[in-house]
Order: sequence, then structure tokens, then C-alpha cells
Amino acid sequence: MKYLRLFLLSFSPLFTMAQGQPTAPLENVVITSDGKKTEVRTNEKGELIINVSKKDVQKFKARGVVRYRDFGARGNGKTDDIDAIAATHAFANQHKLQVKADDNASYYISGKNRTAVIQTDTDFGKAQFIIDDTGVEDRTAQVFLVSSSLQAYKLEGISSLKRNQKKIDVSLPGTCIITVTDSNVKRYIRFGANQNNGASQTDIFIVDKDGNVDMNAPIIWDFDQITDITALPIDKDTLTITGGRFTTIANNAESKYTYYNRGIAIKRSNVVVKGLEHRVTGEGDHGAPYGGFLLVSDCSYVTVRDAILTGHKVYETIGRAGVTVSMGTYDLSVNRALNVSFVNCRQTNDINDSRYWGIMGSNYSKNLLYDGCVFSRFDAHMGVANATIRNSTLGHQGINAIGSGIFTVENTTIRGRSLVNLRSDYGSTWQGELLIRNCTFIPAGGKPISASLIGGSYSGQHDFGYTCYMPERITIEGLRIDDSKHPEAYNGPAIFGNFNADMKDDSYVEKYPYVRTREVILRNVTIASGQSLRLSDNPFMFKDVKVDTE
Repeated sequence: MKYLRLFLLSFSPLFTMAQGQPTAPLENVVITSDGKKTEVRTNEKGELIINVSKKDVQKFKARGVVRYRDFGARGNGKTDDIDAIAATHAFANQHKLQVKADDNASYYISGKNRTAVIQTDTDFGKAQFIIDDTGVEDRTAQVFLVSSSLQAYKLEGISSLKRNQKKIDVSLPGTCIITVTDSNVKRYIRFGANQNNGASQTDIFIVDKDGNVDMNAPIIWDFDQITDITALPIDKDTLTITGGRFTTIANNAESKYTYYNRGIAIKRSNVVVKGLEHRVTGEGDHGAPYGGFLLVSDCSYVTVRDAILTGHKVYETIGRAGVTVSMGTYDLSVNRALNVSFVNCRQTNDINDSRYWGIMGSNYSKNLLYDGCVFSRFDAHMGVANATIRNSTLGHQGINAIGSGIFTVENTTIRGRSLVNLRSDYGSTWQGELLIRNCTFIPAGGKPISASLIGGSYSGQHDFGYTCYMPERITIEGLRIDDSKHPEAYNGPAIFGNFNADMKDDSYVEKYPYVRTREVILRNVTIASGQSLRLSDNPFMFKDVKVDTE
């Protein structure tokens, strides 16, 4: 008897570091092949036991494709098919076979703690997948996990790193993602209703086999000491996932920060997801938030294109400061990932409907791209290094970000309260430049507000774990501000919001000084109201900013 035992790890949600979520338990699968019939069962330990007859092994390998029905999936929308789905992928991974769903099938997926691991090309086609979250055994156990067969390992001999360091003293089997942590240093010490004590200093970057750092995603922190450093080899071939019409029956759990992660986690580099659709049904007057139906983490070179996704209903709870807060809940999450693109994607619900939370959130990531997307927002929580938004439309939550590098927005319509909002809970910091080209700004989606292009807040009295910066240079080339529906006594749009109303003169002392913008370059800015573009409601704070209009 031949057998293969596979150990599979279900991964914790996007905001584990911020929210302290538990990780899912280790699972395992046993595959055997003998003269008996092909069948899938579960033993008393909850292990998935798969036997594939020798005849079927030969047939599947000759065909090059396996289907869920080959392993017992009913596809009738009622029978729980998760074990059959997981078994199909486990066998496909073992023999490097493609997986294909039946277009006319409707696969019901219960709340059972079972994750299907994808390591080969998968065509979900036009099949329906019903994910029932009304009774879940483990809310952190993903339904699908796109993973690499390559294993991460600890790096030895590296005791420190420097910001923008070009090479590390290491020899690798090939190009790798390096993840490094110094648990002695805390960054992103959050301020406000969801305040916390920060997170361990973390960075993620790419090096080649000789240790040369990819400077398109540079090291962003000095590491005077390192408490953990790992290397994860990058898969050279591209894994493609196509189609699939997924519907989540939403959980009705208590409204608190117990994130559900019941979708597709991508933890492999070089992945393309095409034509996927995700909808949500069954949301009531309460429920726990979601960490992301598509959750991209610990990887690089991932593209999601032509996808249809859904914003989740907003629920409230009591935050850490003891006041009521709206909980972030996401259909897209990017965490510790590099070079992640969303191309020609949109969402099913109205991007201007504030009953639904902004569809995307990210942490510790670099080189994020929206191209041709219609989404309710772009967001970077604990920092992004370099981001681009182009040919897109963003709804009621607009652009929210902190981070570093170059943030480019072009050929895009923004309907948020600011053209770009620098998140105040993380210090309204952007260490780099902001470039706006050929965009339209509709303040608050056309509601009567006093508009500002760059929003944020900074008192100078809170330690965020780093020096806070405004963009050193802001370049705006071609901007139409549609402020035609403005309030009474409107003085026109401002370049900067009122970041600190208490800073009226030199008597105000910032305990943690803010490094303000050096230069604003304005070219071809038109304003529907006919008013002029002002500096700020608080011109004193920005009196040293050079504004170049020629």
C-alpha cells in the first residue's frame, strides 16, 4: 500500500497582529492507493482519509484533470461537499493535476473545520459555491488555501539590517521573500477609539539567490537587532485560478472583533485569479466582521483580475477606548505581501452606500495596484510602501493610507471626504511623495461639505512608534474638483485639512514634531464652484509650505 500524509495549516486572519486572533489547528490528510474503490471518509481524529483505486489513479493521471465529482461531491446545493473538495485538491497536489469544477454544480460548504489546499491550476468555471457561516467550527479556518509546496526556513547569521540596504550577506537557493521582525521595537502604536500598544517592527522584502535586495520594494526600517528572520522561496511558475461564483451566507455571531476568515487565502507567490465572483447574503442587524474573502499574505506577484466582490454590512461594538466604534470588515485583504494588483475589478453593492464598509484593507505591504477598479475604498493600515491607483473610481471611503515611497493616483475619480486621507489613527504619516494626475474629486460624493484635498489629523502629543511625516512633495497635474454642491458660507476647497486646530501660533509645542510638506506643485486645477484653492483652514500650520502654481 502506498500512502502520502500531508500536513496542512489553516492560517489566521489579516488582523491577527492587531486583534490577537487565535490560529487554526494543524490538520492532516492521508492518501492511499489500493485495489479498493475510490472513497473519502473522516476518521475518529477528524483526519481526511482518501483512498484512490489504482484504476482511477491511472485514469486521472492520463486525463490530467480531476473533478470534485470524482471524489464524491454531489453538487446539489444541499449535501456538504467540503470533504470531497479538499480530497480532490489533495490528490491533485500529489500528482500535479489540474482541478475543474462542473459548471452546472452547486457545491454546499458547511462550517466544518476543513481547508482545501490548492497547489495546482484550478478552474471553478461557472459552478456555484455556497459557504454557510451560520454555524462554523473554526472561524479562522479558510475554505481554500492557495499554498506553495516550497517551505520557509530560518535564516542564520544575520543580526541587523539597515533601511534601504541593497544586499544582505546570505546565499539562497533562488529568489526568496524575506520576513524579518524585531519584537523589542513597537511600531504603529494606534491612537483613538481602537488604540493599542503597537506591533513588533516587521518588514518583508525580496532578495535574489546572491542576497541582492529588490529595491523596488526596499527595506523600510533599521533593524538594530533581529528576533526572527525567515526566507520563503518564490515559485517560478504561475498558478492560475479561474471563475467560480461564491456566495457567503453571513454569520450571525455577536458583533465584536472576532474576525471570520472563510474564503480563499493566497499564501503563494506568482498567482493569478481571474473572473471570480463573491456575493454575501443573510446579513442581519448584527454579526461578526470578516477579515477578507480574498486574503493575500506572505507572498509576491499576485494579480486578481475581472473579479466581482461584495462589501460587508457595517456593525458596531465597543472599542478599546470604551466607546462605540464601527468595525472594519473586508472582502479584500492584503497582509505582508508584495506586488499585489487588482485589475478591472468591481463590487456588487453601491460604492457610495455607507451602510457597507470599505471593501479593502492592508498591512505591511509594498507595491499595491488598483487598475480599472470600481471600489468603495483603498486602505493601508499599518503602512504601505509604494502604491498606485489608476483608471478607477473610489466611493464613500475614498483613499486612506499611511506609509512611504511614491503614492500615484491617475485617471481616477475619488468620491471620499478628501482626495487622499492620511489615517490619523496611525499618525497621518507618508514619508515620500504624492503624485496626482488627471483626476476628478467629488467631495463626499456630492454632499455639501467644505472640501480639502489632503485630510488627516496630528496633535503632536502621541508616540506612534516612529517620526510622522506629511508627503515631502505633492504634485497635482490636472485635477477637476466638483464642489458644485457646497455648503453656505463656503470659502472654496483647501489643499490641507485642519490637521491641528489647536496649533494657532508658535506657543503650541509638539512633543513629537510633525515633518510637514515642503512643496506643493499645482498645474491645471479646475474648481466647479468657481472658488479659489486655499492653503488650509489653519494656514499657520502650513505657512512654510511652498505652493508652486506656475
